[in-house]
Formats: sequence, C-alpha cells, structure tokens
Amino acid sequence: MRILFFTLSCGLLLNTSFAEQPIAQKGELLFSDDFERNELGENWKIIIPAFEIKEGALFGLQARDDHGSVGRVYVPMKDLVAEFRFNLAGSKTFNVVFDDKNHKGSHAGHICRVAVTPTQVRLGDDKEGIMRNDIFEMRRDPNLKAKADEMIKGRGTTVKTTVELDQWHSMKIEIVGDLMQVSLNDVILGQLKSPGIAHLTKESLHFTVNGTGVLFDDLMIWKAQ
Repeated sequence: MRILFFTLSCGLLLNTSFAEQPIAQKGELLFSDDFERNELGENWKIIIPAFEIKEGALFGLQARDDHGSVGRVYVPMKDLVAEFRFNLAGSKTFNVVFDDKNHKGSHAGHICRVAVTPTQVRLGDDKEGIMRNDIFEMRRDPNLKAKADEMIKGRGTTVKTTVELDQWHSMKIEIVGDLMQVSLNDVILGQLKSPGIAHLTKESLHFTVNGTGVLFDDLMIWKAQ
C-alpha cells in the first residue's frame, strides 16, 4: 500500500504522535464474524439486497440503481475499535457506516462513516455533516447547495491513497469521543475530530456496497478503552 499525499481540512488532525500510535486500546469484544459458514445467519440484517456468504467471506453487490446494497449488524456501542479485511472484487467503492435509528436529526440515523475508493479514503461526521436533516435537504437544492457546503466544513476529511483492486486489505477504525482514526494495512491514514462522532450510541454498523462486488472478512468490534 502506497500513500501518495494527504488532503487536509480543518477536521483532520496531524501532529507528531498522530502517525505513531492508536487512540484506543481494545477492551471487551462486542462482536466478531469470520463468515466460515454457508448462510448469513440471524446477526446480519440485509436492508437493501444483495449480500451472501461466498467462499468464507461476506460478499455484497449493488442490486438497485438508486442505492447501494446495505448489510447491517446491530451492536450497541459508543467508543470502539473495529477491524476487518476487504477486497474490491469488482466494485470501486464501499462505505462503513455507524448508525442510530433512534436519532431523528439525521437522514436514516446516520452518525459517522468511512468511505473507501481505489484512490482515497474519506472520514465523515454524518450527524452534524452531510446527513444532518437540514443540510441534507439544502444540498439537494441547487440554490442552497453552496451554503450547505459551507456549513459542513470540518465535518469530513479525505486522504488520498492507493487501494489496489482484487487484493485483500485490512482496515481499522477507532472512535473515542469526538475523534475517529482510520488505518489501512496497518498504516494510520488520518483522523477526523468532529462533534457528531461523539454521539452516545452507535446502534449498528453496516456496509454499503456500490457496484459489482466487495468481499469482507474477519470483522471484529471491541469496546474501546
């Protein structure tokens, strides 16, 4: 994995300790799945098809034109460490999203996310950023989009990198308070500090897949210490 350069916004922290250490220690194991079976099982809720178990991994592909496929696991959490492996096996993008369906202030209860493409990884505060109800509606109005874009400054940051297709990669997401840090292939890529991330309950984690296929494996979620 080759890091090309960083795109900085006011939401990204960069300091001498940033590139050297995690922001959390792993505590209680909240969830794990190695997908070594034939059926999805009751833990996974497929909100938008299609997901299946394929050769010992979770395979998702987009089945609707208007939205990516969504596979969700319900794990109440706040501060956390999540790790998994993934393979862009046809698709060029997917999202890892933390939600709280009981939060009515953002579209679909979205709290925060990490979005992956072959050329970049984006960290986003959905609760106070692009998914906040008022901002979400403003961005759909061409006359208000510029104002909405001003309102979301500091609520997301993008890190330019290289994610090879048809190869397995590892990802680690750490959330402590209002700080989220992401590592790719054991290299810390970036941090986002934004108030929505500190939401008291992330009720679930889901993968959203666009395109013709992403493989996921060895998902583990710990309570952060």
